[in-house]
Amino acid sequence: MFNNQDLVSESEKLQKFAYKLTQNKSDADDLLQSTLLRAIEKKHLFQDNTNLFSWSSKIMYNMFVSAYRRRTKFETQYDPERYIERESVEASQDVKMELNDVENAMNNISKDHREILTLVCVKGMQYAEVSEALQIPVGTVRSRLSRAREALMTEMSVIKKPAGYSMPPVFANKNDTLMAA
Repeated sequence: MFNNQDLVSESEKLQKFAYKLTQNKSDADDLLQSTLLRAIEKKHLFQDNTNLFSWSSKIMYNMFVSAYRRRTKFETQYDPERYIERESVEASQDVKMELNDVENAMNNISKDHREILTLVCVKGMQYAEVSEALQIPVGTVRSRLSRAREALMTEMSVIKKPAGYSMPPVFANKNDTLMAA
């Protein structure tokens, strides 16, 4: 049986071995910690006059291989990340054009209107939060937002549209209802 201090003295070499296996510092740290814990739990199986590093590195290797097999069998099989990456699609040309029109209209309205629309509609802030951020009463936030929406709709109607084009809806925030643009 070995002393825990002997195991601690081997930890630097075990750390290097763990890094070689995982190629990642945080994963190597996790593997080292798991290995030290398992070695302490199984210290009664350690035979005297055996190389402690060889014994503990074998534990580490077995743990690494088991985790790798588990990860390849279960996690990658049901991991949605690769499906999401494959299914992601760039916005259509129509959407890009609409966004460009909205951006142009936003640039043509006043700074105060642009600011209130950005805080409420884009960032999704509540009226009270906007009131606090701008240091104005909630009623002023509501009236400014109403005027900003009107200014944006007017600006959007000035932009020439092809036949059959309809403006996208404008959302106030998560709690508000859809306003026809």
